[in-house]
Amino acid sequence: MLNRDCRYNKTSSATNETLDALRTAQDSVKSDHIVVLSANASNPGIPPSSLMAFLRKDSLTSGVVLEDFDTVFTNKFYHSHLDDLSNINSSAIVAAASLVARTLFILSSGDKNTSSSALTSINVNVSLVEELMGCLLGCEPGLSCELVKNYITPATTCPSNYVGVILDEPSSTPYIGYVSDISRFVWNFLAEKTSISKENATSVCSKDCNNDGKVCIGAETDGKGVCVVSTTRYVPSYSTRLKFESGSWTVLPPNNSDPMGLLDAVWTESNWNTIGLRVYTAKFFVR
Repeated sequence: MLNRDCRYNKTSSATNETLDALRTAQDSVKSDHIVVLSANASNPGIPPSSLMAFLRKDSLTSGVVLEDFDTVFTNKFYHSHLDDLSNINSSAIVAAASLVARTLFILSSGDKNTSSSALTSINVNVSLVEELMGCLLGCEPGLSCELVKNYITPATTCPSNYVGVILDEPSSTPYIGYVSDISRFVWNFLAEKTSISKENATSVCSKDCNNDGKVCIGAETDGKGVCVVSTTRYVPSYSTRLKFESGSWTVLPPNNSDPMGLLDAVWTESNWNTIGLRVYTAKFFVR
Protein backbone atom coordinates (compact mmCIF):
# COMPACT_ATOMS: atom_id res chain seq x y z
CA MET A 1 0.00 0.00 0.00
CA LEU A 2 1.27 3.48 -0.82
CA ASN A 3 1.97 5.90 1.99
CA ARG A 4 -0.54 8.73 2.34
CA ASP A 5 1.17 12.07 2.95
CA CYS A 6 -0.47 15.04 4.62
CA ARG A 7 0.57 18.28 2.89
CA TYR A 8 0.14 21.77 4.26
CA ASN A 9 0.56 25.20 2.82
CA LYS A 10 2.16 27.52 5.37
CA THR A 11 3.00 27.92 9.03
CA SER A 12 1.34 29.93 11.79
CA SER A 13 0.56 29.25 15.43
CA ALA A 14 -2.78 27.67 14.48
CA THR A 15 -1.20 25.68 11.68
CA ASN A 16 1.64 24.45 13.89
CA GLU A 17 -0.84 23.37 16.56
CA THR A 18 -2.78 21.41 13.96
CA LEU A 19 0.39 19.83 12.60
CA ASP A 20 1.45 18.77 16.09
CA ALA A 21 -1.96 17.20 16.61
CA LEU A 22 -1.71 15.40 13.26
CA ARG A 23 1.67 13.93 14.21
CA THR A 24 0.37 12.86 17.61
CA ALA A 25 -2.62 11.23 15.92
CA GLN A 26 -0.27 9.51 13.50
CA ASP A 27 1.70 8.02 16.39
CA SER A 28 -1.50 6.81 18.05
CA VAL A 29 -2.72 5.05 14.89
CA LYS A 30 0.57 3.10 14.70
CA SER A 31 0.41 2.42 10.98
CA ASP A 32 3.27 2.45 8.47
CA HIS A 33 0.79 3.65 5.85
CA ILE A 34 0.07 7.02 7.50
CA VAL A 35 2.96 9.48 7.25
CA VAL A 36 2.70 13.20 8.04
CA LEU A 37 5.25 15.12 5.96
CA SER A 38 5.99 18.72 5.11
CA ALA A 39 5.33 19.69 1.51
CA ASN A 40 8.35 19.77 -0.77
CA ALA A 41 10.10 23.15 -0.98
CA SER A 42 9.46 23.16 -4.74
CA ASN A 43 5.75 22.64 -4.23
CA PRO A 44 3.84 25.07 -6.50
CA GLY A 45 1.23 25.68 -3.83
CA ILE A 46 -1.76 23.99 -2.23
CA PRO A 47 -3.66 21.56 -4.48
CA PRO A 48 -7.24 22.32 -5.58
CA SER A 49 -9.29 22.45 -2.39
CA SER A 50 -11.91 24.48 -0.55
CA LEU A 51 -9.09 26.28 1.30
CA MET A 52 -8.42 28.25 -1.90
CA ALA A 53 -11.70 30.13 -1.52
CA PHE A 54 -10.75 31.28 1.98
CA LEU A 55 -7.25 32.29 0.91
CA ARG A 56 -8.62 34.41 -1.94
CA LYS A 57 -10.75 36.25 0.57
CA ASP A 58 -7.97 36.55 3.17
CA SER A 59 -4.47 35.44 2.22
CA LEU A 60 -3.50 35.28 5.91
CA THR A 61 -6.02 32.50 6.64
CA SER A 62 -4.33 29.51 8.27
CA GLY A 63 -5.19 26.13 6.86
CA VAL A 64 -4.13 22.52 6.42
CA VAL A 65 -4.80 20.37 3.35
CA LEU A 66 -4.59 16.59 3.64
CA GLU A 67 -3.63 15.19 0.26
CA ASP A 68 -1.37 12.68 -1.48
CA PHE A 69 -0.13 15.60 -3.56
CA ASP A 70 3.37 17.04 -3.36
CA THR A 71 4.57 18.26 -6.75
CA VAL A 72 2.30 16.05 -8.88
CA PHE A 73 -0.91 14.11 -8.41
CA THR A 74 -0.58 10.36 -8.02
CA ASN A 75 -4.05 10.03 -9.54
CA LYS A 76 -3.87 11.27 -13.12
CA PHE A 77 -7.68 11.31 -13.35
CA TYR A 78 -8.09 13.63 -10.34
CA HIS A 79 -11.30 15.72 -10.59
CA SER A 80 -12.24 14.34 -14.02
CA HIS A 81 -15.12 12.15 -15.17
CA LEU A 82 -12.66 9.25 -15.29
CA ASP A 83 -11.94 9.53 -11.56
CA ASP A 84 -14.20 6.65 -10.55
CA LEU A 85 -14.41 3.80 -8.08
CA SER A 86 -11.47 1.99 -9.68
CA ASN A 87 -9.13 4.81 -8.57
CA ILE A 88 -10.25 4.84 -4.93
CA ASN A 89 -8.51 2.87 -2.20
CA SER A 90 -10.90 2.17 0.66
CA SER A 91 -8.06 1.47 3.10
CA ALA A 92 -6.62 4.92 2.35
CA ILE A 93 -9.99 6.50 3.16
CA VAL A 94 -10.17 4.58 6.44
CA ALA A 95 -6.61 5.63 7.35
CA ALA A 96 -7.27 9.30 6.54
CA ALA A 97 -10.57 9.25 8.46
CA SER A 98 -8.84 7.73 11.50
CA LEU A 99 -6.13 10.38 11.37
CA VAL A 100 -8.62 13.27 11.05
CA ALA A 101 -10.94 11.96 13.77
CA ARG A 102 -8.11 11.53 16.29
CA THR A 103 -6.62 14.90 15.33
CA LEU A 104 -9.93 16.65 16.02
CA PHE A 105 -10.18 14.89 19.37
CA ILE A 106 -6.67 16.02 20.32
CA LEU A 107 -7.36 19.63 19.29
CA SER A 108 -10.68 19.78 21.14
CA SER A 109 -9.60 17.96 24.31
CA GLY A 110 -5.90 18.81 24.55
CA ASP A 111 -5.20 15.14 25.29
CA LYS A 112 -1.87 14.31 23.64
CA ASN A 113 -1.37 10.98 25.38
CA THR A 114 -1.10 8.56 22.45
CA SER A 115 -1.94 5.60 24.67
CA SER A 116 -5.00 7.13 26.35
CA SER A 117 -8.06 4.92 26.18
CA ALA A 118 -10.20 7.78 24.87
CA LEU A 119 -7.90 8.40 21.90
CA THR A 120 -7.25 4.77 20.99
CA SER A 121 -10.95 3.99 21.16
CA ILE A 122 -11.60 6.28 18.16
CA ASN A 123 -11.76 3.91 15.22
CA VAL A 124 -13.37 4.02 11.79
CA ASN A 125 -16.12 1.61 10.78
CA VAL A 126 -14.39 -0.09 7.84
CA SER A 127 -17.46 -1.99 6.66
CA LEU A 128 -19.52 1.23 6.62
CA VAL A 129 -16.88 2.99 4.50
CA GLU A 130 -16.90 0.14 1.98
CA GLU A 131 -20.70 0.06 1.97
CA LEU A 132 -20.91 3.80 1.31
CA MET A 133 -18.43 3.48 -1.55
CA GLY A 134 -20.54 0.77 -3.16
CA CYS A 135 -23.71 2.83 -2.77
CA LEU A 136 -22.40 6.23 -3.92
CA LEU A 137 -19.62 5.51 -6.42
CA GLY A 138 -21.00 2.86 -8.74
CA CYS A 139 -24.13 1.25 -10.16
CA GLU A 140 -23.74 -2.12 -8.45
CA PRO A 141 -25.46 -1.99 -6.05
CA GLY A 142 -25.53 1.79 -6.37
CA LEU A 143 -28.48 3.61 -4.83
CA SER A 144 -30.42 0.35 -4.67
CA CYS A 145 -28.28 -0.71 -1.70
CA GLU A 146 -30.04 -1.36 1.60
CA LEU A 147 -28.25 1.50 3.34
CA VAL A 148 -29.71 4.09 0.96
CA LYS A 149 -33.17 2.47 0.91
CA ASN A 150 -33.29 2.70 4.70
CA TYR A 151 -33.54 6.48 4.30
CA ILE A 152 -34.97 7.37 0.87
CA THR A 153 -36.69 5.98 -2.20
CA PRO A 154 -34.14 6.64 -4.96
CA ALA A 155 -35.34 7.58 -8.44
CA THR A 156 -32.43 5.77 -10.15
CA THR A 157 -29.91 3.05 -9.36
CA CYS A 158 -26.79 4.72 -10.71
CA PRO A 159 -25.69 7.73 -8.61
CA SER A 160 -25.42 10.92 -10.61
CA ASN A 161 -22.44 13.27 -10.31
CA TYR A 162 -24.34 16.07 -12.06
CA VAL A 163 -24.11 19.25 -10.04
CA GLY A 164 -27.80 20.08 -10.55
CA VAL A 165 -29.85 23.17 -11.38
CA ILE A 166 -31.58 25.48 -8.91
CA LEU A 167 -35.32 25.21 -9.55
CA ASP A 168 -36.66 27.10 -6.54
CA GLU A 169 -35.70 29.76 -4.03
CA PRO A 170 -32.60 29.03 -1.91
CA SER A 171 -33.66 27.48 1.39
CA SER A 172 -32.37 25.20 4.15
CA THR A 173 -35.71 23.37 3.85
CA PRO A 174 -36.13 22.94 0.07
CA TYR A 175 -38.96 21.21 -1.74
CA ILE A 176 -37.82 17.57 -1.64
CA GLY A 177 -38.95 16.98 -5.22
CA TYR A 178 -36.14 19.30 -6.38
CA VAL A 179 -33.41 17.61 -4.29
CA SER A 180 -31.25 14.89 -5.88
CA ASP A 181 -31.09 11.31 -4.61
CA ILE A 182 -27.55 11.67 -3.27
CA SER A 183 -28.30 14.96 -1.48
CA ARG A 184 -31.42 13.51 0.15
CA PHE A 185 -29.59 10.38 1.27
CA VAL A 186 -26.60 12.28 2.65
CA TRP A 187 -28.89 14.65 4.53
CA ASN A 188 -30.92 11.81 6.11
CA PHE A 189 -27.81 9.76 6.87
CA LEU A 190 -25.94 12.64 8.54
CA ALA A 191 -29.04 13.82 10.41
CA GLU A 192 -29.39 10.42 12.04
CA LYS A 193 -25.67 9.86 12.71
CA THR A 194 -25.24 13.29 14.30
CA SER A 195 -28.54 13.30 16.21
CA ILE A 196 -28.61 13.54 19.99
CA SER A 197 -30.90 11.81 22.44
CA LYS A 198 -33.74 13.89 23.80
CA GLU A 199 -37.09 13.20 25.37
CA ASN A 200 -39.71 12.38 22.71
CA ALA A 201 -37.08 12.97 20.01
CA THR A 202 -37.89 9.69 18.29
CA SER A 203 -41.62 10.32 17.81
CA VAL A 204 -43.26 9.95 14.43
CA CYS A 205 -42.91 13.07 12.30
CA SER A 206 -45.66 15.63 12.67
CA LYS A 207 -46.27 19.24 11.72
CA ASP A 208 -44.25 20.48 14.70
CA CYS A 209 -41.24 18.21 14.04
CA ASN A 210 -39.07 21.20 13.15
CA ASN A 211 -39.63 22.77 16.53
CA ASP A 212 -36.90 22.64 19.17
CA GLY A 213 -34.18 21.73 16.68
CA LYS A 214 -35.87 18.57 15.44
CA VAL A 215 -35.83 17.30 11.85
CA CYS A 216 -37.73 14.50 10.16
CA ILE A 217 -35.71 11.62 8.68
CA GLY A 218 -36.74 8.52 6.74
CA ALA A 219 -40.14 9.90 5.77
CA GLU A 220 -39.79 8.66 2.18
CA THR A 221 -39.56 4.99 3.06
CA ASP A 222 -42.58 4.54 5.32
CA GLY A 223 -44.52 7.77 4.85
CA LYS A 224 -44.09 8.64 8.53
CA GLY A 225 -40.45 9.21 9.33
CA VAL A 226 -38.91 9.84 12.73
CA CYS A 227 -38.18 13.11 14.52
CA VAL A 228 -34.61 13.51 15.74
CA VAL A 229 -32.64 16.41 17.20
CA SER A 230 -29.95 17.35 14.70
CA THR A 231 -28.35 20.48 13.27
CA THR A 232 -28.00 18.91 9.81
CA ARG A 233 -29.35 21.29 7.19
CA TYR A 234 -29.42 21.67 3.43
CA VAL A 235 -27.12 24.49 2.32
CA PRO A 236 -27.99 26.02 -1.07
CA SER A 237 -24.93 26.44 -3.26
CA TYR A 238 -24.93 28.92 -6.12
CA SER A 239 -22.87 31.67 -7.69
CA THR A 240 -22.02 34.73 -5.62
CA ARG A 241 -23.27 36.79 -8.56
CA LEU A 242 -26.80 35.45 -8.27
CA LYS A 243 -29.43 37.05 -6.05
CA PHE A 244 -32.93 35.77 -5.28
CA GLU A 245 -35.36 38.56 -4.56
CA SER A 246 -39.13 39.01 -4.86
CA GLY A 247 -39.59 35.52 -6.26
CA SER A 248 -37.02 35.71 -9.06
CA TRP A 249 -33.30 35.38 -9.70
CA THR A 250 -31.10 38.30 -10.72
CA VAL A 251 -27.58 38.23 -12.15
CA LEU A 252 -25.42 40.81 -10.41
CA PRO A 253 -22.72 42.72 -12.33
CA PRO A 254 -19.07 41.97 -11.50
CA ASN A 255 -17.81 43.81 -8.43
CA ASN A 256 -14.21 45.00 -8.76
CA SER A 257 -13.85 45.10 -4.97
CA ASP A 258 -14.85 41.45 -4.63
CA PRO A 259 -12.13 39.08 -5.91
CA MET A 260 -14.47 36.10 -5.63
CA GLY A 261 -17.11 37.85 -7.71
CA LEU A 262 -14.62 38.63 -10.46
CA LEU A 263 -13.58 34.98 -10.71
CA ASP A 264 -17.06 33.54 -10.32
CA ALA A 265 -18.49 32.73 -13.74
CA VAL A 266 -22.27 32.40 -14.08
CA TRP A 267 -23.54 29.40 -16.05
CA THR A 268 -27.04 28.80 -17.30
CA GLU A 269 -28.80 25.83 -18.82
CA SER A 270 -31.60 25.59 -21.34
CA ASN A 271 -35.11 24.71 -20.23
CA TRP A 272 -35.62 21.12 -21.40
CA ASN A 273 -39.34 20.84 -20.61
CA THR A 274 -40.24 20.98 -24.33
CA ILE A 275 -37.82 19.51 -26.85
CA GLY A 276 -38.42 19.85 -30.58
CA LEU A 277 -36.62 19.29 -33.85
CA ARG A 278 -36.71 21.27 -37.09
CA VAL A 279 -35.38 19.80 -40.31
CA TYR A 280 -34.72 21.88 -43.42
CA THR A 281 -33.95 20.90 -46.98
CA ALA A 282 -31.67 22.98 -49.15
CA LYS A 283 -31.32 22.82 -52.92
CA PHE A 284 -27.82 22.69 -54.29
CA PHE A 285 -26.25 22.09 -57.69
CA VAL A 286 -23.50 19.63 -58.48
CA ARG A 287 -21.10 20.68 -61.20
